[in-house]
Amino acid sequence: MSEKGLTTIHLKKINRAKVYHYIYRKKRTSKLQIVQELQMGLSTVSQNLNLLEEEGLIERNGYFASTGGRKAQAIQIVPDFRLSIGLGILKNMLHITAVDLYGNALYTDTISLPYSHTAAYYEQVAGKIKEFIEKKKYEEQKILGISIATQGIISSDNTMVTYGKIMNNTGMQLKDFSKYLPYLCHLEHDSKSAACLELWNHPELDSAIILLLNRNLGGAVITNRQIHQGSAMHSGSIEHMCMNPDGPLCYCKNRGCLETYCSANALEHACGLSIKEFFPLLRENKSPQLTQIWKDYLKHLAFAIKNLNLVIDAPIILSGYLAPYITEEDIGYLLTQINSSSPFPLDKEQLLTGIHGQYTPAIGAALFYIEQFLRSI
Repeated sequence: MSEKGLTTIHLKKINRAKVYHYIYRKKRTSKLQIVQELQMGLSTVSQNLNLLEEEGLIERNGYFASTGGRKAQAIQIVPDFRLSIGLGILKNMLHITAVDLYGNALYTDTISLPYSHTAAYYEQVAGKIKEFIEKKKYEEQKILGISIATQGIISSDNTMVTYGKIMNNTGMQLKDFSKYLPYLCHLEHDSKSAACLELWNHPELDSAIILLLNRNLGGAVITNRQIHQGSAMHSGSIEHMCMNPDGPLCYCKNRGCLETYCSANALEHACGLSIKEFFPLLRENKSPQLTQIWKDYLKHLAFAIKNLNLVIDAPIILSGYLAPYITEEDIGYLLTQINSSSPFPLDKEQLLTGIHGQYTPAIGAALFYIEQFLRSI
C-alpha cells in the first residue's frame, strides 16, 4: 500500500514504530540524528518522541558533547519498561531470570526443587516465580510473561512435553504451570531456547548448529535464521548420535550416544568430581589423570562436531553450562582433532562459544516475550 492509501492512524503507527526502533538500534541518539537518518520532519519526530516519552517507552538522559552549538539531548529507550521472566526446569532444580528489552539478564537465581509431575510441584514453581518477582519489586504490568524451558520434546503447539525421558516429564503441560500464574505463559524445549539466545547474540548468522553442553546434552539446527523442528519435533537431538554401538548405556536405552560422552553428567562421572571442582583442578595442570579425562571429552566432542559439519556446513556454537569453561587452548585442540580427519577444515571463526552458562535456556526462553513485544511496537 502506498503512503497515499494509508489512513492517518496507520501512518502515525508506522512513524511511531520507525522512531522507536531507530532509538532501540542506536541505543543512544539525538532528535537531529533521528530526523536526518529517518528523513522525517522535525515536527513529526518531536511529536513521536513526546508520545513515546509519555508512554514510558523512552527517556531523555544527559547530553552529547557540543560540536559548536547547543548540546544535543541524549535519547534512549527504557530497557526495563517491560521484562520477561525465563525459567529453566531441570530434574533437581530450576533456573529463573528476568530479561530486559535488550535481552540482558538483570537477575538470575538457582532454586533447588526436584521435579515431580504433581500439582504440588507446579504450585511450588509458581510460588517461586511470584516470590522472585515480589523480591525484585516488579509491578505486575511490567511482566510480559513467563517462558518456561524444559528438557523434553515439545508438541508443535508448545502446550505439552511429548517425550521426556530425562525428567520423566512426558505429559507435562503448559497449563500445569499457567493455572497458578496471573501472567501469559509459554513452554519450549530447552535446546530450542538456547538456540533462540544464540540467534539473538549472533544476528550475523544465517545458519548454525547449537550444541547445548548442559548436565544433559542437547542440540538445535538453525537454517535461514529459523530453528529447524522436523515433522516429529526432534530435529537437533544431537545427544543421541551414536558414537560407539558398544559404548555406555544411555537413558534412551541405547548404547554409545554422544550424551554418554559429552554431557556435564558424563564428565562428572568420569572424573568423580563436580564441574565446579573439576575445572579449577584441571587448570592447575598438576593432574595427568584429569588432563586425560578432559582430552578424551574434547576428542569425542570433536568427532561429533566433524560429522555435524559434514552434514551442515555452518558455524558450530558450543552453548550452555560447560561453554564458559572452554578456553582458547581447548578450541585450538578441538580444531586440531576435527581437521586432522576431515576433508573440509573448520575455521576458528566457525567454532563459537556461548557466554551465559547454565542460565542459557532460561534466558533464551525469556526472549520469546521480548521479541513478541518488540514486534508489537
